[in-house]
Amino acid sequence: MSKVEDFLTKEEEQEIVEAIRKAEKNTSGEIRVHLEKRTSMDAYDRAMEVFNDLKMDATELQNGVLIYLAVEDRNFVICGDKGINDVVDDDFWNSTRDIMVSHFKSGNFKQGLVDGITKAGEQLQKYFPYLKDDTNELSNEISKG
Repeated sequence: MSKVEDFLTKEEEQEIVEAIRKAEKNTSGEIRVHLEKRTSMDAYDRAMEVFNDLKMDATELQNGVLIYLAVEDRNFVICGDKGINDVVDDDFWNSTRDIMVSHFKSGNFKQGLVDGITKAGEQLQKYFPYLKDDTNELSNEISKG
């Protein structure tokens, strides 16, 4: 992949946005996906920078989850805000990563993202169920940098 725009087809992007919408339907949590070509920083540090840039640290219950991918670096990070990190099992993010990696290794990036989003959504629903007055605090669209 030479460009972020070529990483996923428009149809795949829409399937990912739909996976986010479905995952968030049952929770007050927020999930975002961010793609960029590469980073000169440590991937985790860059993911946290993007997390803040996207205002994911501003959710009311601190329950935002970001899936960050540096496409050409072949690197990704899943990071959650304090609210979700405080309640999920210690191995949750690693087990989510492993599911995604299994798809990524076979070149099925869309399905890896969908499965990661779905798994994050299940945990968000468990600990942060949807309440009737919940609002979608952040966009479901894939951000690109």
